[in-house]
Amino acid sequence: MNHEITITQLEELQPETLQQLNKLIIDVVEDGASIGFLPPLGAEEAGTYWQGVLAPGILLWVAMEGESIVGTVQLHPVIKPNAPHRAEIAKLMVHPGHRRKGIARLLMDSAEQAAAANGRTLLVLDTREGDPSNLLYQSRGFVEAGKIPDYVISGDGKMSATVIYYKHQ
Repeated sequence: MNHEITITQLEELQPETLQQLNKLIIDVVEDGASIGFLPPLGAEEAGTYWQGVLAPGILLWVAMEGESIVGTVQLHPVIKPNAPHRAEIAKLMVHPGHRRKGIARLLMDSAEQAAAANGRTLLVLDTREGDPSNLLYQSRGFVEAGKIPDYVISGDGKMSATVIYYKHQ
């Protein structure tokens, strides 16, 4: 059955939500995503990560298809006194079985709108060079600021560059 995608901001993690987020990140990492973890990612490590996400100031959205979490993104507003205009987009992920449905765009819409509503006029993010996410960010007006070679190691041991992007909004 095909369900409509809804985007919801989370302010707390219920046990069922945490279980679904764990499955999402494990599946995304197993599929090769470069989001800070290497396969195999265990449920305990995933759970520890998610328990620490909702720190003060960090905003978290999930994409829901029916009752299932199929994607997520975070916004990290910079809290330094010299950067009240800046925020970082982090950990955009869509379950491999739900890609190419516009879910990443919906999640980015939510993060960018919240950033603008909070006076964040400069957004930054980074992603592994060569990943499909590069095309998504470029299509949304993010500009490549540069690359750092050998920044991340993939599950196969290969080192890759990360691309740093920014966007004024």
